[in-house]
Amino acid sequence: MTRPDVATRTLAPVMDPGELVVLRNTKWDGSAHWVVPGWYLGEDNHGHWVYQPAGSFCSRPGVAFFAASNAILLVPHQGHNVATFYDQQHPDGVQVYVDIATNITWQRIGEHAVECQLIDMDLDVLRVSEGTPPTERVFVDDEDEFAQRQVSMHYPLQAVVAMQQECDDIYAAVASSCAPFDGLSGPQRPQGTVGAWFAAARNLPPVQAEGRMVHRRVAQGSDA
Repeated sequence: MTRPDVATRTLAPVMDPGELVVLRNTKWDGSAHWVVPGWYLGEDNHGHWVYQPAGSFCSRPGVAFFAASNAILLVPHQGHNVATFYDQQHPDGVQVYVDIATNITWQRIGEHAVECQLIDMDLDVLRVSEGTPPTERVFVDDEDEFAQRQVSMHYPLQAVVAMQQECDDIYAAVASSCAPFDGLSGPQRPQGTVGAWFAAARNLPPVQAEGRMVHRRVAQGSDA
């Protein structure tokens, strides 16, 4: 196995709104992790935005489910993370889920399909809405897994330091509601950065093709 390098990153290819984007996660040792499909929305100064609608089939070895809520994925231009923003239908009240990750690379896998690959580095930063009346809580998850896999998967010191610093920085940004973590598409917060992308997702009209639900490519009016 080729040893991963935390500095590895590639630029995304040119994509049109409505193209299929497959997010493929692995672990540091190369083992398979989550695979989640979505539909490309566009990019801004924060990064590339991907719509993952309710009903999307999400899977990893031994686990699979259909997503219960709509979500928007942000793959930032820089940094060791990918962020998922959920609508109000998330069954556990999750608003923001940021995976600390490295080796974020892109490749085109079809005429209208792109794959984004990354290495999941265990640490996650979440913002959840809990209780009645609802209150928000921001916390770091899976710190125990991060500690364990530093040993079992032989994380180099460079990776450990970089991922911990990224986690600290993301926690501070989410806790202080800095853009792009400044809003949701719901009444608890202003629309914020992600609200505009939820609105853009509504402009991807669903169509039936080959017995499955896809989204029409907005730019050219053909099927993805």
